[in-house]
Amino acid sequence: MVSAADAVARIPSGATVAIGGSGSGHAIPDLLLRALGERFRRTGEPRDLTLLHPFGVGNQKDLGLEHVAIEGLWRRVVGGHWSMAPTMGKLAAAEAFEAYCLPAGVMVQLFHAAAAGSPGWTTHVGLDTFVDPRLEGGKLNARATEDLVEVVRQGGREWLHYPTIPVDVALIHAWQADAAGNLAMNEEAGFWHNCRMAQAAKANGGLVLAVVRETVEAGAILPRDVRVPACLVDAVVVDPSQGQTFQTDYDPSFTGEARKPDSDFPPLPFDVRKVIARRAAMELAPGAIVNVGFGLPDGVMAVAREQGLADRMTTTIEHGQFGGTPAGGLDFGAVHNPEAILETGKMFDLYHGRGVDQTFLGFLQIDRRGNINVSKLGDRIVGVGGFIDISQKARKLVFCGALSVRAQSEIAPDGRLRYLAHGKPKVVEEVAQVTFSGKYAAQAGLEVLYVTEAAVFRLVDGELTLEELAPGIDLDRDLVPQMGFRPRTADEVRTMPAELFLEAGLPGGLFPQFDE
Repeated sequence: MVSAADAVARIPSGATVAIGGSGSGHAIPDLLLRALGERFRRTGEPRDLTLLHPFGVGNQKDLGLEHVAIEGLWRRVVGGHWSMAPTMGKLAAAEAFEAYCLPAGVMVQLFHAAAAGSPGWTTHVGLDTFVDPRLEGGKLNARATEDLVEVVRQGGREWLHYPTIPVDVALIHAWQADAAGNLAMNEEAGFWHNCRMAQAAKANGGLVLAVVRETVEAGAILPRDVRVPACLVDAVVVDPSQGQTFQTDYDPSFTGEARKPDSDFPPLPFDVRKVIARRAAMELAPGAIVNVGFGLPDGVMAVAREQGLADRMTTTIEHGQFGGTPAGGLDFGAVHNPEAILETGKMFDLYHGRGVDQTFLGFLQIDRRGNINVSKLGDRIVGVGGFIDISQKARKLVFCGALSVRAQSEIAPDGRLRYLAHGKPKVVEEVAQVTFSGKYAAQAGLEVLYVTEAAVFRLVDGELTLEELAPGIDLDRDLVPQMGFRPRTADEVRTMPAELFLEAGLPGGLFPQFDE
């Protein structure tokens, strides 16, 4: 048991540091990151570190990686998601260090490979996306010149091989430590990938530094609840101030210790976002294993709950939870009333192995060939998180988002949609970065829909094809001016159900697949 300053004093210059947790405070070792930043500002040491973080780490303002967003501290940063710590993205864009982005699930599997002494991880994940070395190889700036991904052929197929990245230091957060150093996470919203990181560091002769909310006496943690054994832990720091997330101190419905009643969930406000979520929810299938993404897509399950359908399928998110209702906003990564919680690596095994029937994800851009960009917005580095891991094997994909940026619209009392001002197109001739490949999806036989408030498109023969228009929307007047090209149209362009655009609950007839 040591102070945070004493713990990070053990990190040598040139080390490779892996950081656990996710998003806005989920099992993020924030106190250790703060102490590391303070040490560097005070002493100029350690220098030239390599950073590995599969998920976003921060609150988009001043926590997480914002503590260590300092030029000179890092030589290389390999991140799965970048937008939770905007200063790190700005440093990457300014060439302050070598910057890479790899899929979060692949990075978690690379910890497993490092722990097992494997030469790397070979997978389909990333083929034909910007991670593929034939496109960008996951490189985010000019300083990133080393190839971290290789194309290989095995069994007559193409794969991507990600060589193992040895880990010198693992920084992890757990809820409890006993006097021996065993770590438990029963009160966390998930288990994440702490053990894989710790094993990776130990396989390389490195250090495991943990921060915990509380300590208990030896033997107080049941053996089956130990997530990282004491023999893998070098130092423990106590931080009683950090909760389950940076916003939520403790919500027992995240762990299953209490159930949040349906009456405590506020209804989704009626607006164009709800219209999009409603239309996407019409694609839900009874008995399906479903993944939902961050942002607008989590509204799909809110609609399902309002319609009394949420218990007819199993939801999942990449952080390891099955069932329940994903938490919204910056608490995403937690789930209210989960049925089961696994480590993230096990969930990514499911995703990589085509265990998901349907996924509902967002988008920043769509292009003519059905490609999606969620990872780059102008000069801003966003990253991918688990997006690529999930989207390349789900049998059905429904991308949800507004048709354009900063459009002004209104919904008339009769359910007709009208634009007061057009927005900047998000459906463009060519996306800025390929995070989802329409070509790959077509070859893999995936069903792909793109749902907006004004129109619904489908990937048909490798091309974006218009299938539905909202009531009141005209193709030439409203759609084409807000797109970068005139879309191919289906033989019959249907009208989206008018009920989607009325505040009242949806009739069961819009969900015939759920009829008994």
